[in-house]
Amino acid sequence: MADQSAPLRAPAGTHDVLWPESARWERLVAEFARRAQLGGFGLVVNPMFEDAQLFRRGIGDESDVVRKEMYEFADRGGRDVALRPEGTASVVRAFVQHRPPVPWKAWYVTPAFRYERPQAGRYKQHHQLGVEVLGTDDPDVDVEVVALAADLYAWLGLRRVELALNSMGCAQCRPAYVAALTAYLDEHRDELRDEHRERYRTNPLRVLDCKSPECRAVTEGAPRITDYLDEACAAHLTRVRAGLDELAISYRLEPRLVRGLDYYTRTTFEFSAGSLTSAQNAIGGGGRYDGLAEAVGGPPTPGIGFGIGIERLLLACDAEGVFPVDPPLPDAFVVDVTGGAAARALCGELRRAGLGVVRAYDGRSLKAQLKQADRSGARYALIVGPEELAGNVVTARPLRAEGPQETVPRASVLQWLAARSSLTETEHLQETEHLQETEHLQETEHLQETEHPQSKGTPR
Repeated sequence: MADQSAPLRAPAGTHDVLWPESARWERLVAEFARRAQLGGFGLVVNPMFEDAQLFRRGIGDESDVVRKEMYEFADRGGRDVALRPEGTASVVRAFVQHRPPVPWKAWYVTPAFRYERPQAGRYKQHHQLGVEVLGTDDPDVDVEVVALAADLYAWLGLRRVELALNSMGCAQCRPAYVAALTAYLDEHRDELRDEHRERYRTNPLRVLDCKSPECRAVTEGAPRITDYLDEACAAHLTRVRAGLDELAISYRLEPRLVRGLDYYTRTTFEFSAGSLTSAQNAIGGGGRYDGLAEAVGGPPTPGIGFGIGIERLLLACDAEGVFPVDPPLPDAFVVDVTGGAAARALCGELRRAGLGVVRAYDGRSLKAQLKQADRSGARYALIVGPEELAGNVVTARPLRAEGPQETVPRASVLQWLAARSSLTETEHLQETEHLQETEHLQETEHLQETEHPQSKGTPR
């Protein structure tokens, strides 16, 4: 029996992200959102669990994700549900359900759940950034989606990133390739690893996705899917390649790139980090899925997207020594040894004006509060003692630079600190104007209620 007094820990294969490390996550997500919005993408938020059939029909019953890794269970109502193992299927389900105008461009940030052995940067619950575009099969959209990811990596400062590109063909030309690949694997069956030796005929493309040395050696000489593309798919790939060339996005053609999900058609791509070990170096990827909407019950609708694992991406940044993010430091630390009311009022006023201000609690001594102020990283300590309170002033003491402390009238503290804060003059002006507008509105509402108290809530 488990020790009921033992401290509880996060489940195996999961992790917590605490401050200040979480500041990197905030910065990354904010930048991704900014770039996505510049491209016309809007945020979509989906449930973390779905009807399990969504992933069975969308990702494929024979995929490793569904067979081995998906968290699937019956809920209290007896419904078969699953935690979302990736982001695309849920976004496409939302598109099918709500039918927004096309082309529909969505971005998301979401946890994803896979019951698998934890790897570097991949946990049983990990987190993904992604985009999806539904309603167009224009190759230029493929280029735009790839470029969005490539530009994000460049902004982060990553230099050892490689893009692999392939085409999975379509329902018309892929069967001939699958037949040729199956015949080839029949000849090399005994050279495959045990798992694929028994199952390759069910889905031979899975062998191409296998990273084991045995299977990689076999597939090195396998037929290439790009040799089996029909005219339309070949033209689509040519257009995508031309677009990437025009944007100076380097890539290599990788005919064995099929990714791990059954819904991909035509364009597939994957970014890998040269700074990470080869078996666990994928930092993002995706492709076109022109049959997925129909597979989950919607009308035929072309689509393309990608997913980026946040944890793995930040590992790549660490390996290259890029994207350090210093947590934002407060502009001031309020030291109040007069009971706390002065700190409460001062913090409220300054924060409403957009300034970063923190304080101590629990009636700590002046010495203890000043130590805490120094540890906080704040640039100034705003001290309110009995003399300051009686004189309606605040003592401002520099904490990060040499200089004399100043006595500032209480009514002028906001202007004094704003002039020395991390806010730009424009940002401070905007915050101050917003605060003044809010206060004016509140005063107007108060006056109206005072003059006509019976009107509020009284039916006419």
